Amino acid sequence: MTHHISTTHKGPSIPVMPIIKDTFDTWFDAQNEYLQRAAEQQKLGDQVGNFLIDRKADGHLAKIYLVVADDLNPYSFCHAFKNFPVAHYHVACESADVASAMVLSWGFGTYQFNRYQQPKACATLVLPDPQAFASELSTIHATALVRDLINTPADDMGPTEMSAMAEAFAEKHHATFTEIIGDALLTENFPAIHLVGRASHKPPRLIELNWGDEAHPKISLVGKGVCFDTGGNNMKSAQFMRWMKKDMGGGAHVLGLAQMIIDHQLPVCLQVLIPTVENAVAGSAYRQGDVVKTRSGKTIEIGHTDAEGRVILSDALTYAGESNPELIIDFATLTGAARVAMGPTVTPFFTNRKSISDGLFASGQITHDETWPLPLQQSYQKYIKSTIADISNTGSIPQAGCITAALFLEHFVDANTPWVHVDTYGWNFGDRTGGTEGGEALGMTAVFNWLHGQYTKD
Repeated sequence: MTHHISTTHKGPSIPVMPIIKDTFDTWFDAQNEYLQRAAEQQKLGDQVGNFLIDRKADGHLAKIYLVVADDLNPYSFCHAFKNFPVAHYHVACESADVASAMVLSWGFGTYQFNRYQQPKACATLVLPDPQAFASELSTIHATALVRDLINTPADDMGPTEMSAMAEAFAEKHHATFTEIIGDALLTENFPAIHLVGRASHKPPRLIELNWGDEAHPKISLVGKGVCFDTGGNNMKSAQFMRWMKKDMGGGAHVLGLAQMIIDHQLPVCLQVLIPTVENAVAGSAYRQGDVVKTRSGKTIEIGHTDAEGRVILSDALTYAGESNPELIIDFATLTGAARVAMGPTVTPFFTNRKSISDGLFASGQITHDETWPLPLQQSYQKYIKSTIADISNTGSIPQAGCITAALFLEHFVDANTPWVHVDTYGWNFGDRTGGTEGGEALGMTAVFNWLHGQYTKD
């Protein structure tokens, strides 16, 4: 990946002067006639993200004026930087909040996934004092990690490759790495993970990372890692299978969140669990009507093989609860119903604690990584009942799909354990990256900001 921010460049750089849109008229009145005419001709103040290039008498760049959002939402003007002339720039601004938004926006907007092609030349932001923007850089790097993992095709990011990447992540961040692979999942009592992934030529596995002081409060992050989802025997149509490389987005999100936790040295004992499979079609694939006895002892009837994510999460959530964490958070690209309800960039979440719900919603507003609480509507439990097992993996009605999926997961979490389920999309159509469609971190920054507030006092 490339995000075009340099912390090592020592040469000259061109100032970028941010103008908060609400203050544009004041700025305009203070300029000379030349700049006023140029600003009027280019309609500088009309839209957030508009910019004006000011040149010296010899034609060289002098500075750039950029209109930024009143609320400093970094996603709202990150499209601008791809259109800057290729050069090195620095933010010329006295406001720490505005500078922070500029750095985040630059990092989000200049991201490129270039594993399979040469990177395109792009304007580079220079940060002479990276420590002053350590938090922003952490967010940018974690977001790029999530995007890179999701954008990588399934042939290069299957369960085997996901495991190798997680092991390298653990080594880099001084975490411990373990995994349970293939038929060992049956021996170690993870039958639901094995069931979903057994048809692939890349064996299913449960990836586990642990980091931090065991004396600190334990939190468990669980991420759905379906590296490709054909839908199984209930196969998806081509239209809906096209982007199913992103179905491991939950696993990508918990790794990105773990990176932010480690970067900020939060005083927690962190466990990361990623049940990792490919939902493939073969003679050994599981079928509609099959019943699996999960790690918890509860049985699941398979109502639909394309509702596989919640099945593998059942074992992982049960395992997470066995070490009595004070908080479990799962991320999963779980339901299309969540997108119908919220659209592509507002991320719904469910939790069994009202205080967490309020905190996460507020955090989404602060970070502009917008989240929205949905209810664990207990009266809907009747829609996931099975006549031959304890529970069905699909709802019996077409409505409320994201709620019934969350209710399914709740069966595998102890009611005494605070729990959050984030039904992330893991994708954007360009509105969050300045015009480039692809993998996206949705809900991650909001959750981290809330965690930071819970576990630090500064």
